[in-house]
Parts: sequence; structure tokens; C-alpha cells
Amino acid sequence: MNLSLFDQFASPIFLGFPLIIIAMLFPTLIFPSPSSRWLNNRLLAAQTWFISNVTKQIFLPISLPGHKWALMLISLMLYLISINLLGLLPYTFTPTTQLSMNMGFAVPMWLATVIIGLRNQPTMALGHLLPEGTPTPLIPALVIIETISLFIRPLALGVRLTANLTAGHLLIQLIGMAAFAMLSLAPSVSLIIIIVLFLLTLLEIAVAMIQAYVFVLLLSLYLQENV
Repeated sequence: MNLSLFDQFASPIFLGFPLIIIAMLFPTLIFPSPSSRWLNNRLLAAQTWFISNVTKQIFLPISLPGHKWALMLISLMLYLISINLLGLLPYTFTPTTQLSMNMGFAVPMWLATVIIGLRNQPTMALGHLLPEGTPTPLIPALVIIETISLFIRPLALGVRLTANLTAGHLLIQLIGMAAFAMLSLAPSVSLIIIIVLFLLTLLEIAVAMIQAYVFVLLLSLYLQENV
């Protein structure tokens, strides 16, 4: 039976039950639970240090009213990092390779920032559609262009996350297939390909973390424009 390279991105189903639900719920089970001890262990200390520094980096340019979003955005980032990294394990599935799921994250969050801007400061929110000093004949065209770019933002968020993870997974599978095919023909070449595959896996781990950070960072920039 010939399998397509893209079969790995199909949502797996076992006995009629979609396993993507388990993949989405599993990250919540691997985080350490809150402890009543005065002194935490090294894992919790490292996790607290990481969350504190990332939160400070993201929300430093955002005004004080926007800091209410800290818990939601940082939780989303940790959730995306967990899903992306768990998807690199053998015989697992990465839900963030599904555009529908990424759009489910991107559209509500983006829409919430737009609604907040229209409610709290409608003049400034609508002012982003027309740059200052625009010549009068160009006003209609620029308003249309800026409106289109505004509605493209959630699509760009979802497509960026999906495309980067999909490309990395495809490249890993292609190089893995090449290493397996060359194992009997040219073992020395196969060894070189396996080393390249190992380095690519390390790169994909970095991409999985960076893309989650970029996703939340762009949402914070949209929030910065509307608070």
C-alpha cells in the first residue's frame, strides 16, 4: 500500500474516536501541579523563571490595561509549545499542523483585540486604517488596503504556524526515508544523513518553541495597538 507524505497530517481516528482530542488534552497533564511547600524544586523554579522573563519581555511595551491579557497569552504560548514539542515524538500527532485548529486560536484572539480597540478608543482604532498625511486622492484606496490587511492578520497567524510545522515534519520524514533507503546501499552515506537528521530534529525543536512565541508575540502587538 502506497502512503502519501501528507498522511502524517491526517487526524488519526481509533475505533471511531478522534485521537486529536487526546493530543490536545495531554499537555495539561505534564505540567507540575501547584505545591504547598515553601521551597519549590528545580523544575518549578526553572518554569517560574522562564514564564516571568517571557511575560516581562512580551508585555513591556504594552500599556497597563493590556496586562490583563498576560495569563491568557502566556497560557496559550505554553500550550502551543507543549503541543509542538510532543508532536516531534515518534508515533504521535501534532494538532497544530491543522489549519482549522490554528485558526480557532487566531480568529477569536484577534477579534477580541479589535473589539477592545473599538470599544475603548474607537477614534484611534479606526485611525489605523488611514495613515497620517495621506493625500486626498489616495484615501479610498488606502482605507480598502488597510482594511484588507486587518482582516488578513488572523489568517497570517494560522498559516504561519501551520506552514512552519508542516514543512519541518515533511523535511524530517523525507530525510528519514532517504537514510533508511541508503542504509543497505551506502552505509557511510546513510550515517551522514542520520547526522543531518539529528541536527534537523534539534532545529525543529527550536522552531516548535519559536513559532509558539511568535504567535503570541504578534497577538501582543495587535493588542498594543488597541489598548
